[in-house]
Amino acid sequence: MGKDLNRLKVVLAEKKRTNKWLAQKLGKDPATVSKWCTNTAQPSLETLSDIAMSLEVDVKDLLQSSIKKQDY
Repeated sequence: MGKDLNRLKVVLAEKKRTNKWLAQKLGKDPATVSKWCTNTAQPSLETLSDIAMSLEVDVKDLLQSSIKKQDY
């Protein structure tokens, strides 16, 4: 099972925004945003920055912390 790298689904819920809204805002396919939310795929760093600006959050808020638990 893959590691959840982004918190996009959580942040969208906190901001009361939908995948569809974000897809329209970024000019992306809703299926692509859905893959990001399920951590099936990851957005590029540039796209992550655009997502953060759209949701008015810091990029760090969209990422899982690697400090809390490390799976080594």
